[in-house]
Amino acid sequence: MKKWASFEEQMELLAQRGCVIGDRKFCLEALKRTSYYRLSAYLLPFKDGDRYTEGTTFERVHQIYEFDRKLRTLLFSAIEEIEVFFRVQVAHYHAKKYGERGYYDAVNFREHNRHGELMARLKKEVDRNKKVPYVKHHIERYDGSFPLWVAVELFSFGTLAKFYADMHSTDQKQLSKIMYPGTSYNNSVLKSWLQCLTGLRNVCAHYGRLYYRPFSTPKPPAKIEFDLKNKLFDMTYVMRSLHPKEESWNNTILPQITALIEQYEGHINLGYIGFPPDWEEKLMK
Repeated sequence: MKKWASFEEQMELLAQRGCVIGDRKFCLEALKRTSYYRLSAYLLPFKDGDRYTEGTTFERVHQIYEFDRKLRTLLFSAIEEIEVFFRVQVAHYHAKKYGERGYYDAVNFREHNRHGELMARLKKEVDRNKKVPYVKHHIERYDGSFPLWVAVELFSFGTLAKFYADMHSTDQKQLSKIMYPGTSYNNSVLKSWLQCLTGLRNVCAHYGRLYYRPFSTPKPPAKIEFDLKNKLFDMTYVMRSLHPKEESWNNTILPQITALIEQYEGHINLGYIGFPPDWEEKLMK
């Protein structure tokens, strides 16, 4: 187990390992605000054994951290729009076909053995949120029974993804056509993409590192001219594909990503997040 070290000792450890510290006061304040452990993750691309490559500066590492932090906030906001869109569409489709409480019946899903898990997760969320007004209302007036369009508001993104994955194959296919008409995003692609976005969302929600990090490899749609791998670019392409508002993505979100990359282009390496030279063209809807 590593021993406790003061902020000053942490700064000296960075210097001993070859990280150039131009402004000691700035470095010390950054360590107090952010923590050595968190910032050290952004030094991984510069590691050479137990030391850092020549010319590695703390100022550059901190700039990469700032880029990552701002990008995480931007992507998390875009994921929110996708998640809310899916909640609406899944609930609307399933309740229309099977009734407002049809999700209580395992026969309306393909994976009957996982239906119990869904209901257990819902019960847990109801218990955890029983003082929230709309939850309390349904407990008191409807004996704890929730129509699906209310229940989905208690679902995590992961639960929502599993709900879609457990729907009958014919329902998955029909819903994918409703949500993304004219595309090749079939049900197996959507299942993979939702699972990948769940992982990305959790990283963003817990302030995790995006830079120099591997992700799950999303399944490619039928019509795509490049390979999807396991980098942040591929997650961003999935977001671009699932985002419900073309104008919002092209005119707001994508320009924000572009501006952020331009702001930090002297400090970041786009290869470490998998962004190819023509990334803007590929991310345009």
